[in-house]
Amino acid sequence: MGLAFPFLVGYLLDLLLGDPPGWPHPIRFLGRAIEVWEEVLYQPRVGEGVFFWLAVMGTALAGALGVLGAAAILPRLAGAVLLIYFLYAGLATRSLHYESRRVEEALARGTLEEARSRLARVVGRETSELGPEEIRRGVIETVAENLADGVVAPMFFTLLLGLPGLFLYKAANTMDSMVGYKNYRYARFGKVAARADDLLNYLPARLTGILMVLAAALAGLDPRGAWRILRRDARRASSPNAGWPEAAMAGALGVRLGGPSTYFGQVVKKPAIGDPHHPLAAYHYRQAVHVLYTTSLIMAGLTFGMLYLSRAGAWGVLGMFF
Repeated sequence: MGLAFPFLVGYLLDLLLGDPPGWPHPIRFLGRAIEVWEEVLYQPRVGEGVFFWLAVMGTALAGALGVLGAAAILPRLAGAVLLIYFLYAGLATRSLHYESRRVEEALARGTLEEARSRLARVVGRETSELGPEEIRRGVIETVAENLADGVVAPMFFTLLLGLPGLFLYKAANTMDSMVGYKNYRYARFGKVAARADDLLNYLPARLTGILMVLAAALAGLDPRGAWRILRRDARRASSPNAGWPEAAMAGALGVRLGGPSTYFGQVVKKPAIGDPHHPLAAYHYRQAVHVLYTTSLIMAGLTFGMLYLSRAGAWGVLGMFF
């Protein structure tokens, strides 16, 4: 079964449906598997973190192989529907918009505590003392960073390794979001998960930054500013990857992102990214959403086109060589 049209349908379903509350979702089951393996293997040592990472990735691979096996023995239409569902579940353009919009809507209503609470659901920093502009900065940074690891990277790994690539990437990224912290509990145990996520996102983050420059041009924003800030500031971030989409977003919108943030009670002095041409306002969030959807559509078009032209199957383009 070719992967191009199942991917296209899954992508369109993501744009249409997002992640409806209450629906069963494979990523939630994956999160539960991570919790179980942590309970079994946790020790504050790097060695146990290695076994933990391998166990979770093995579980994800087994799940992908199970889905592909089921799709192969089911009637053709049922197999296609199964494949489409899991591809849809691995994409997150609409849900990223939805979750970030809830923060912006709370700001628009003037309910600062609600805005802080909603932002806390999508960022790792502490939000209890943030003012409106700091909250909006957090929202726009989240849209930029998750555009890389929640939108472009899943399509990138789907293109390369099909459904198994998508499953494995989502497992690694979810592990990082759950245990990849530099606190007492996870500094050693989660080190491998954090470094592996950095490695997997190395190419997608840089691809995202470049695509965002093109998206800025198509969305009527500032592609020259996006390119200039991308080249100047992408490497300033403490993360090896987050600076690329954040710099492109800051340049496209003509704003400054980054700066100090509080994590686990400690202030982290993150470098500023971008130039403060304009104070952050509601219209900057709307512009960020335009960049989100335009970049997503560009990447989806590239992924579909390459899958279609290569006639790749469920193991993606690289799977054709094995």
